[in-house]
Amino acid sequence: MAIRRLTPTPRAVDWGLFAAVAKLLGTGVATIFAGTPDSAWIIDVHALSGVLLVLLLPVKLRRVSHRVSPSRLTGIRVLSVGLAVVVLGALGTGVWWIFGGTLDLGPWGLFHLHVALGLLVPPLLVVHLRSRFHSPTQATRGGRRDVLRYAGLVTAGALLWRVQGPVNDALDSAGADRRYTGSREDGTNNGNRFPVTSWVADNPEPVDGADWSLSVAGRVASETSYATDELSPDTTESAILDCTSGWYSGHEWQGVRVGDLLDAADPDDAAAWVQFRSVTGYRWSLPLSEARDAILATHVDGERLAHGHGYPLRLVAPGRRGFQWVKWVESVRVSKRRELGEWLAIFVSGL
Repeated sequence: MAIRRLTPTPRAVDWGLFAAVAKLLGTGVATIFAGTPDSAWIIDVHALSGVLLVLLLPVKLRRVSHRVSPSRLTGIRVLSVGLAVVVLGALGTGVWWIFGGTLDLGPWGLFHLHVALGLLVPPLLVVHLRSRFHSPTQATRGGRRDVLRYAGLVTAGALLWRVQGPVNDALDSAGADRRYTGSREDGTNNGNRFPVTSWVADNPEPVDGADWSLSVAGRVASETSYATDELSPDTTESAILDCTSGWYSGHEWQGVRVGDLLDAADPDDAAAWVQFRSVTGYRWSLPLSEARDAILATHVDGERLAHGHGYPLRLVAPGRRGFQWVKWVESVRVSKRRELGEWLAIFVSGL
């Protein structure tokens, strides 16, 4: 009875669950681009929404449990049961990751499973809502009491999220060594011995350095081409590679500063973007001012880049997530506008 007084009304619970899932999806996608400490709030909102879902879901499941007896099952209720299983799986894998869990799924792992289950929730939820939709106005019957109850749940969720840090430290688990993005450390300051990952199918055959060259073109006064032996490393950058696969690795990157290449090519007054293109067609652009401070790395921690890490050249863009650090770079192109097609290219390159 005391628990019932502390929980929102049924319709408020339903809409709370919907809001939590929507925030988890939105912030989950946003975390792909959250590469600087000032974007850490995105990960905090994602985590808090997950905790709120953990608190609300048992209330919902307890209320509807009588509907899933074998004699009362219908097609839509079977789908709803499947939705509940997927949600519980996404929550469980997320919590397991936070507390240092691992899972070997071949080229994938626990973090990938968490993401896959999370992306499966929205379409199942849409189908579920087609038969169970209720207007948000019906959720207002609890009035001010529901507002207070939700304030209590959010406060409890925030406290639970903050407690996990000390618990991880006390357990000395792998989850204790997480960056603000949720990524765990792997291979820092150890040369090429950090994870080799590829975005979707971006995984070419090894590049023959003797046949390879780098072009600098576009809105420049002097288009230039460089052979492998013309790109001797002359600058060093300490930067953390934070991969959306759930790991991060800090290194000393040696290579050529992009700003020096641009100065040699002399961009015109309309230049605003710099695109870095891989031998696979994969590409990503940076604003001109940001690109000037990036480097095209030839070495990591004093070792020549291995093929899996982008030999002959890999873009090092501090503050950007790993999928934006283009590997096997063969072209630097200066433009007035960003190419919208690169958003598609990163998913189909290599196919």
